[in-house]
Amino acid sequence: MKSNYVMFHDEKKCIGCQACTVGCANVNDVPAGFGRVQVQIKQDKDRYQFYRVSCQHCEKAPCVGVCPTGASYVDAEGIVKVNNARCIACSYCQSACPYSVRYMDPDTRCPDKCDFCAESRLAKGELPVCVAVCPTDALSLVKADSGEAAEWIEKHPEAYRESKGGAGLASVYRRKEIH
Repeated sequence: MKSNYVMFHDEKKCIGCQACTVGCANVNDVPAGFGRVQVQIKQDKDRYQFYRVSCQHCEKAPCVGVCPTGASYVDAEGIVKVNNARCIACSYCQSACPYSVRYMDPDTRCPDKCDFCAESRLAKGELPVCVAVCPTDALSLVKADSGEAAEWIEKHPEAYRESKGGAGLASVYRRKEIH
């Protein structure tokens, strides 16, 4: 299922500050040593790329297909989520994720991952915390069918979406930049 949301990560604006990582951990009660989102700093000699690592909310999310209980599912907005009450902690979803972005929460004993802050912020009409705290406006989340989405995609024809492991296209667009 295609997500009703798209996230844009403009690596040209990203400075690798990790405000998104820290903000997410605080707002979503992410246990120490784990993360729903991270900006990796990839180095090639004296040049850097700031690369967002998080759930891609894939069109054909493999994590959903392998879940034996339906705990991993896609909600009405197209956001890939986990229902902890249905989870049996088999970790099939972790193994199936081609982006390796799920982790087993040591407190809930259920897998966790980015959900665009669906419960903690989107449900209240607020942007995901990673978007809200980004000091350079390198991140944005908009409705996929909005004029803002169409304008960003048109303005950045070099932007791309990943597709790994038969997962279909990601809901995260990237504008690659090597600093």
